[in-house]
Amino acid sequence: MGKEFVSIGLTNPKSTSNVGSVMRAAGCYQVDQVLYSGSRYDRAAKMSTDTKKATSSIPLINIESLGVDNLIEAVDTDTKIVCVDLIQGATPLPAFNHPEKALYIFGPEDGTIGQKIVDRADFVVFVPTVGCMNLAASVNVLLYDRLAKSARAFAGDELIRQSKDVNNNVKVRPNA
Repeated sequence: MGKEFVSIGLTNPKSTSNVGSVMRAAGCYQVDQVLYSGSRYDRAAKMSTDTKKATSSIPLINIESLGVDNLIEAVDTDTKIVCVDLIQGATPLPAFNHPEKALYIFGPEDGTIGQKIVDRADFVVFVPTVGCMNLAASVNVLLYDRLAKSARAFAGDELIRQSKDVNNNVKVRPNA
């Protein structure tokens, strides 16, 4: 069994707040890198919703800087490509088994993933909601589902102590 490696791919994102929120989720769920295509997102934009400063520890890479034309070409060949969008014929996320090495590709806020990318994907999944979710919300749900189906889902108080805000000193007390 190889090492787990998780990449998020954003197709031509337009909103710095969504990318900032994706970066925060990437930090919370220990994503290895976030890739994006297109020119609408300004890398220099201040990511006000990346309050954990995930961009300092998780690469945020415009694939043009890698000299490739699409998100799939930005990862190695043993990485499974998983498109996540409301696409007919897709597998509902609750029924999906996540691959160890994955690039999860999400469509833009105002569109969908291109047919050529979907045709090259190993898997196509969707979150079974009524209507479409916000880009950052979709990334959070996907990453939570991956975590919930993994051995890391059974963490305890040590993780809580490491993760909680310094102002949070609340504890569950046994019933008296």
